[in-house]
Amino acid sequence: MLGQHGLRTLSFHYIDTRGFGMIRIALLTVLFVVSTMARGQDVPTPEGPMTMERMAGIIAALDPDVSQRGPTFEFTIQDIPIIVIADPRADRMRAMVPIRSADALEQAELLRLMQANFDSALDARYAVAQGRLWGVFIHPLSPLERDQLISGLAQTVSVALTYGQSYSGGASVFGGGDSSGIYQKLLEELQKRGEEL
Repeated sequence: MLGQHGLRTLSFHYIDTRGFGMIRIALLTVLFVVSTMARGQDVPTPEGPMTMERMAGIIAALDPDVSQRGPTFEFTIQDIPIIVIADPRADRMRAMVPIRSADALEQAELLRLMQANFDSALDARYAVAQGRLWGVFIHPLSPLERDQLISGLAQTVSVALTYGQSYSGGASVFGGGDSSGIYQKLLEELQKRGEEL
């Protein structure tokens, strides 16, 4: 039968429906088995949005001596001072580690920092502001998860510790050097402290 546009159309009474019962049973069986298997797996539950209160708890687990003034947290990891500033209205956060004065940075050093920002600094970055060179981790606040925050802080500490050497955020260092092992140990230590949350 041809429709108004010259295309073939089928009337439903011409379709043989005898096989649909078996297909329906097979489909329901597959769906049941798949849903049962999925329930047996450890599926992580999604975290709620990051709030100032959650962030304060995570940071306090990393350094119980944290000092908080409004949206600013000051604490240390491995004797490295860290400043975290969060703005819930702008939905942004920034972790910063002071590295050195930026006054004497030469062109070659600035180029090396930009190269590191491209490949080895990972989620942390080198930045210049207020006459200082900083290691920074910047992220939207509400979608930030606990492990992302901990990893970002570890990477920021790592770019400060490796400044002048490998300039590395630490997680992905190619070759057989020591940098990835140093980062991995720091990350595991911080994750262990944050597990109780």
